Amino acid sequence: MSFVYRVRDPLGAAHSGTLEAASLEDAAQQLRREGFDVVELEEDGEFALFARRVSKSEIIYTTSQLSIMVDTGITLSAALAGIVNQEENPTLRKVLIDLRESVESGEDFSTALARHPKLFDRTYVSLVKASEATGAMGEMLDRIAGYLRKEVETRGKVRAAMAYPGVMMVMAAGVTIFLLTYILPQFKPLFEARGDVLPKSTKIMMAVSTFLLAYWYVWVMLVVLMVVGFILGRRTQRGRRAWDWIKISLPLVGPTYRKVIISRSIRTLATMIAAGVSIVDSIRLSAEVAGNCHYERLWMEVLERVTAGKRIHDALSGNPLFPSVLVQMISSGEETGKLDYVLERVSSYYDQEVDAALKTTTSLIEPIMISIMGVVVGTIGLSLLLPIFSLSKPQ
Repeated sequence: MSFVYRVRDPLGAAHSGTLEAASLEDAAQQLRREGFDVVELEEDGEFALFARRVSKSEIIYTTSQLSIMVDTGITLSAALAGIVNQEENPTLRKVLIDLRESVESGEDFSTALARHPKLFDRTYVSLVKASEATGAMGEMLDRIAGYLRKEVETRGKVRAAMAYPGVMMVMAAGVTIFLLTYILPQFKPLFEARGDVLPKSTKIMMAVSTFLLAYWYVWVMLVVLMVVGFILGRRTQRGRRAWDWIKISLPLVGPTYRKVIISRSIRTLATMIAAGVSIVDSIRLSAEVAGNCHYERLWMEVLERVTAGKRIHDALSGNPLFPSVLVQMISSGEETGKLDYVLERVSSYYDQEVDAALKTTTSLIEPIMISIMGVVVGTIGLSLLLPIFSLSKPQ
């Protein structure tokens, strides 16, 4: 087993690392035999079978705690030490211990954060790095927590809005398969006696039912191949480009998805510029957080033109992916020298637009999905009932 330790030598210097031992007690004895005083010792989360993941909400909570403590005058290392003592997630606890030791050894906080990219992305690190130059660490950590909180809220709303149609699709598929593979075969002997008298829809449904039952491995294989092909296809550049274009071009869902992407990119750009990050790095990070290759390419084109001396609104003007009204707002911000303020207002406006769009999309998708499910189930039901009605008629 692998264990993470933090110890002090006879001179009081702190050391940390990992070691292999049969048990926690054996690891502690091994460290004591080497003359160390054990401060922290626990199983390495990276090798533990059931290592806990670190959620975004835990990162937000930790960042908020750091912000409050640093604002009250507590040093960053002391603040980290206080959070470590009360942290229950062993994985996050290990990361915080590493951050504290790095800060205590004189390393920049942003450099220490950059060693954990899975928990602290480039936006987080860049904002902290900017605060180290200005000395406003507490205020910046509070801004980061607010930024992350907005991101989590937006993603949660999108997932919640898309959950309903997803559940409806699964239910529709499940009911259809149940009717075709279990209910319809119960009537098959009765229908076969009718021969050519059966309605065409009933014959079609019986043929589909027979295929599903006789060649179940074929359609199971087809479903598996479709899922695997979709997953592998999205990993290719061409596949990702095609899928990203479908998402922003679909009716109903596409416009909402575009607003989510624009809101995320503008919020990042506003936060970075207000924090004092260079315009070049701000645009580059806005491209990274877009989450759609077409908008990433758009922001990289903006970056090239801004680097060449043009302004942001000139680079965005005329692009169909960006609303002209938004371009005009950015133009006014650049003209007045209040780009960060304008971008923050635009970001807040688009957050409201996303909320309204999600509600509208959900309200429209609901009756559409119910109608589709009704048509599918109704068609199968009629295929079953029509022959029965004809049988009940007096000859």
